[in-house]
Amino acid sequence: MKKFHEAICAEGMAKKMKKFICLLLPILAIAIFAACGEEEFESADIRVAAMRGPTAMGLLYLMDEQERGVTRNNYEFELLGSPDLVPPLLVQGDVDVAAVPGNLAAVLYNRLDVQALAVVTLGVLHIVDTTDTIHSVADLAGRTIYLHGQGITPEIALNYVLTQNGLTPGVDVHLEFRAEHTEVAALLATGQAEIALLPEPFLSSTLAQVEGLRHALDLSEEWDAVQPEYGLIMSVVIARREFVEENPEAVRVFMEEYAASVAFVNENVPEAAQLAVNFDLIPAAPIAASAIPRSNIVFVTGEEMRQNLNGFLRVLYNENPQSVGGELPEADFFFIP
Repeated sequence: MKKFHEAICAEGMAKKMKKFICLLLPILAIAIFAACGEEEFESADIRVAAMRGPTAMGLLYLMDEQERGVTRNNYEFELLGSPDLVPPLLVQGDVDVAAVPGNLAAVLYNRLDVQALAVVTLGVLHIVDTTDTIHSVADLAGRTIYLHGQGITPEIALNYVLTQNGLTPGVDVHLEFRAEHTEVAALLATGQAEIALLPEPFLSSTLAQVEGLRHALDLSEEWDAVQPEYGLIMSVVIARREFVEENPEAVRVFMEEYAASVAFVNENVPEAAQLAVNFDLIPAAPIAASAIPRSNIVFVTGEEMRQNLNGFLRVLYNENPQSVGGELPEADFFFIP
């Protein structure tokens, strides 16, 4: 089995992602869609929810196309501030598709009837500090880290990296949770916090605003150092199984249009940055332009998705079974076109 991180490995994260997108997306497009032919397609209504931040960035061009009326499906997008808002929407049938944290996708599979369509973001988490004393994971011993994401990927990934480096969360390192990333950023700005875990685009925004704040550690790099087999998967697109089974052509077209949107965002950063502002995802274009290349926006589907998402979830399960809902997903969780 190929190692996931090797599929995107190059000389740096920006180069890795550029090479990954340029090479993999055309292959995926051929593998997923070429065999479908030019069948007559009837537009379908698809309600899509996504978390604000990198999770929604890959959708920016698709959102713009919807506003311009050039999509093949008819999309209704809802940008959410917290993953906790997604389960009720799925239960009530108010959304058909949702981009959610990787572990939450497994939790929802164990509680609802959903399928994973694609991995859409990899590691975007970074540790920052105002003291210039954090240069390795070991330097976090005895310190307090402020973060958002209790019970989901940020906390789970950080805990894994800490424990694999011999540090016990809650004992050797204290974690202080806040309801939003913006609250964490505000604590850094007012000097109430010295160390924090932030994802893009909050990383770029906060670095630009807080004097003396520095980028200390890339959590993806620290994850790869202790878990080289499977990369740090941040976000996954899931769909209600009933919707997938009742609308196979609409789902196929959605995936095709989503893949094209991801390619546009990665290859046209200035334009995508302005879209991020237009859709109130990021407050300023320069911040968005800085954040997008570091947001690891991808579109991994099919067998590649199954192998690597399954491996990632197994890592989480071995650390804490409840982080994935108590059981690993069965084979029918992974949508293979």
